[in-house]
Amino acid sequence: MTPRFIRPDWPAPEGVLALCTTRQGGCSAHPYNSFNLAQHVGDSEQAVAANRAVLAAQLPAGSQLSWLSQVHGRDVVEAGQRESLPTADAQWSRSAGIACTVMTADCLPVLFCTSNGDVVAAAHAGWRGLLTGVLEATVEAMATPPQRLLVWLGPAIGPQVFEVGPEVRQAFLSAACPGELDCIANCFRASTGRPGHWYANLYDLARARLKAIGVTRLFGGEWCTFCDSEQFYSYRRDGQTGRMVSLILRL
Repeated sequence: MTPRFIRPDWPAPEGVLALCTTRQGGCSAHPYNSFNLAQHVGDSEQAVAANRAVLAAQLPAGSQLSWLSQVHGRDVVEAGQRESLPTADAQWSRSAGIACTVMTADCLPVLFCTSNGDVVAAAHAGWRGLLTGVLEATVEAMATPPQRLLVWLGPAIGPQVFEVGPEVRQAFLSAACPGELDCIANCFRASTGRPGHWYANLYDLARARLKAIGVTRLFGGEWCTFCDSEQFYSYRRDGQTGRMVSLILRL
């Protein structure tokens, strides 16, 4: 099977390449079938290496895939600057040929680029990362005016199924500025199955956090990884599963 990739539908400049993998078209066996790109989930090392080689073949010759050890935090690093695997949840680059990557299986992958393509970045944003400011930290690390940024929200668990406890909703409300309370409150909908619980909208939470710092050119955000088992891995749905990769690089 040929791997299937999602290409962001956004007005990025010609000098920027971005894509998101799906679970289709690799060689990993069940329960990672089939295009798992994560080394830390229990899949065979040979299968992951083969899948990563297929991904690398989608990039221009000589490109470097920059990987992270993700911990649901807000640390941001410059891509390709360390020999060891950096512990962070976002990375940026001004250099051509270095692909900023993030791995997800329900959390929100967020890709950034400037309007002229001189800086790119990728962030891994679950609810913890959104709450602690990983998107704001990424914009700060890119050191460019927010008005120059384009942002693409990749496949994540959808608002119709992402149920969280009341403490998660309260944490976001407590962190919001007074003028943002209504906007943040609207990112949560009362659960129909568990009294006191809420369905959280990761896409709208990300949009709200980005708009609050002046980033308004936002795209994507129409998938649900939990609901589409044919295309996407979902940790909440399956537990033991693989990971997709979202990446962006300057050409």
